Amino acid sequence: MPQPSPEVFAIAFASLGLIAFVVSLARLLRARVFAASRAGFLCLVLLASAAFLFAFSATLHTYARLTYEEPIAQLAFVALGPQLYTATLVRSSSGDVQTFALRGDEWQLDARVLKWRGIANLLGLDARYRLERLGGRYVEIEQERSEERTVHALGAAPEFDLWLLARAYPSWLPFVDAVYGSATYLPMADGARYQVTISPTGLVARPTNEAAQLAVGAWR
Repeated sequence: MPQPSPEVFAIAFASLGLIAFVVSLARLLRARVFAASRAGFLCLVLLASAAFLFAFSATLHTYARLTYEEPIAQLAFVALGPQLYTATLVRSSSGDVQTFALRGDEWQLDARVLKWRGIANLLGLDARYRLERLGGRYVEIEQERSEERTVHALGAAPEFDLWLLARAYPSWLPFVDAVYGSATYLPMADGARYQVTISPTGLVARPTNEAAQLAVGAWR
């Protein structure tokens, strides 16, 4: 049986808030000031709850649902020169393709993960993830410090980001069980292809062709 979504509760709270507003207005017109103020306070609480749930639902839509280990992206590389590659990222869920220039010896993919507890579990929420960035890395520490870095955002962050709020104010959001970043990195090589999967424990990358297997085998 499907669980109700946050939008359903938001609509319910908004509807009750409007009813409370009408009741408050009716009592005020009959000069029942105290009763009107109580209904008005209830109206504000319900409408504020509805606004929060709508914002909560909106930020969830920027994350993908995570229930088990599943493929989320494929990466392919073409060498353009020494420590310079074109990286093509294909999202498994949508088929969207993004192409980036990366400098270095290795690629790194970062994601944000949200896990729930309490009332969020009762609402049927699964863990959620959002791909955050793709960047290049140098094997040598000195190059990492001095050479040109390439890091690319994989999507615009929403104005209301539950991940950031949960990190900044954990006591305000007790239904968030954990927020953590996860990253995986492997060597870049001409013609190399990788598949990236995610589970509730984080990202995993695996080579999918001979060029990638050779690169991983020679990796240091």
